[in-house]
Amino acid sequence: MGRAWMRGALAALGMWSAAAQAAESGTPDLTREAIENATFREPQDEAKADKASKPAKKSRKEADKKPDPLLVKVQVLLDRARFSPGAIDGRDGENLRGAIKAFAQAQGLSASDRLTREVFDRLQATSKDPVVTQYTITEEDVKGPFVERMPPKMQEQAEVGPMRYTNTREMLAERFHMQRDLLSALNPNIPLDKAGGTLVVAAVPPLGEGKVEGAPVAPKVTRIEVDKRTKRVRAFGEDGKLTADFPASIGSSEKPAPDGSAKVTAVAFDPWYTYNPKYRFEGVTAKKKFSIHPGPNNPVGLVWIDLSIPSYGIHGTPDPEKVGKTESHGCIRLTNWDARDLASHTQKGAKVEFLDK
Repeated sequence: MGRAWMRGALAALGMWSAAAQAAESGTPDLTREAIENATFREPQDEAKADKASKPAKKSRKEADKKPDPLLVKVQVLLDRARFSPGAIDGRDGENLRGAIKAFAQAQGLSASDRLTREVFDRLQATSKDPVVTQYTITEEDVKGPFVERMPPKMQEQAEVGPMRYTNTREMLAERFHMQRDLLSALNPNIPLDKAGGTLVVAAVPPLGEGKVEGAPVAPKVTRIEVDKRTKRVRAFGEDGKLTADFPASIGSSEKPAPDGSAKVTAVAFDPWYTYNPKYRFEGVTAKKKFSIHPGPNNPVGLVWIDLSIPSYGIHGTPDPEKVGKTESHGCIRLTNWDARDLASHTQKGAKVEFLDK
């Protein structure tokens, strides 16, 4: 009865996972083929598959720890459609559910965070390209330079120099919008610190570097909504249509995000970060201003979108896997790739609205 109840609960959420299928009905483990061939199966189809298969030795709890090929596919398709699930990890969670709901609404479907047949079919229709691809590690990838040890305290980071990645694994995972554990799970026998290895990675636009030429590029963003309740940031074009939707960490009890509205005053790629003691961040004891070099591990990541409210902005982060799951120092924190995406389209003077109802 316990197993049947759990299956029913998962089915009700629309997320009966391919990982669970692998445990109970012998479907493939996490491989390139399993991801490409993954398809949504209705709850009644799952019940039939269960009856036709022998019980597996693995428990449901053990299976759910694994990335799900179906959810990897869904996350890649959402990412490419600019309804970001955050770091692609192949697991259910708030960021994925928020992206599914935003996509469904944009498609005129029921405003639900459930993965349904209709949502899955619409997602598949957005792109016929493979959802994963191969990438060969280059000499440039492995030689760095990297930051051997990243100090945990901000004032110590001011002495590091360029805030580069700490290793090839972190760099490649972020380049392809992936959680580091998923990159390793997809490529278990390939050393990530040696050139020549061919990896399976998410087929998404790789994270770029430096200023985006021609920015703001089409579709230009003239209005941004920061939704404190859903922890999502929505971008709207000149015609008023939604162009992108991203998960975000928005403020904290220490420094809440502002209310009302603001305007974008500037966009900076690869910004320096300057700490002012008047911020009084918890754990920062510096009495004088200090600055931290640019780089993906800079406290504001690879982008700073400056707002007309002093000291507030929309920016990237050195911890993309925590976006939407932890608080920020009052600002609006996106993954580096989402922040670059938003910044590359946003016009100076764009209106930013903070929503909390």
